[in-house]
Amino acid sequence: MMSYSRRSRYSRSPSPYKRYGRSISRSLSRSRSRSPSSDVDNPGNNLYVTGLSPRMTKRELEKHFATEGKVVDVHLVVDPWTRESRGFGFVTMSTVEEADRCIKYLNRSVVEGRVITVEKCLWQQVSCV
Repeated sequence: MMSYSRRSRYSRSPSPYKRYGRSISRSLSRSRSRSPSSDVDNPGNNLYVTGLSPRMTKRELEKHFATEGKVVDVHLVVDPWTRESRGFGFVTMSTVEEADRCIKYLNRSVVEGRVITVEKCLWQQVSCV
């Protein structure tokens, strides 16, 4: 009769991968700092929009921002299963002046019965989301 215990079946020595776990990958991602040329990557025309309705569509968001200038890109963050808006997104305007106008006139505006917040995006690129 052979008896197996957990101790004999599984090694008790720590795995070299488990020992460091996420700390290595986190430290690598955190060590990447913003480049001095971050103004080139984000000239200030990227906007962060919050307070959106779950029924909001990219087209509706683009239409709302087109009142203040030319919209270059809209990225609405959606739930992968329901495809509904998660309540925030990013809008890229063609110029910094248009982005500033959007902040001035569209911040605290009402879209689909909800008050939205518009501010400059703090990230270098919208695609990093």
